[in-house]
Amino acid sequence: MFIGHLPAGYISAKLLFKQFADTGISAKLFVLAGVLGGVAPDFDMFYFYLIDNRQNHHHTYWPHYPVVWLTILAASSIWFKLANNKSIAALVLIFSISGFIHMLLDSIVGDIWWLAPFIDKPYALFTVEAVYKPWWLNFILHWSFALEILIFVWAYYLWRSKSAKP
Repeated sequence: MFIGHLPAGYISAKLLFKQFADTGISAKLFVLAGVLGGVAPDFDMFYFYLIDNRQNHHHTYWPHYPVVWLTILAASSIWFKLANNKSIAALVLIFSISGFIHMLLDSIVGDIWWLAPFIDKPYALFTVEAVYKPWWLNFILHWSFALEILIFVWAYYLWRSKSAKP
């Protein structure tokens, strides 16, 4: 996924903010945490390009392990449930929700090692055939890119919609 993660994080935060509004957290900070969570797994791209020299698929690094996001999600859910001051727990919770949504979106056409680090096997719902050069054209010209455009349009609609304003 190229352009879908950031707007997906925005969508998750905008749709869930009302459930967390009583925590005293501002809508802007909540949305920021959701957007950051939506792109956080791809922070491993710095390692991929700067240190690993593109030798391994960046989805094999720990920030793309679903178990990491499920653990953060479970821990932040428990923290939120038990905490008296729920504001920080709410931020970590939306961050982890958006990070896990990133894993789901990457699973559509990108290999995700769902059982890592225990089993070294990638899973994807669909395969993007390598037909065009440069490599990224294969993804942009694939039908799945329409889903990314749809996510982007939905986020734009929520951003412009008066009814969606907290």
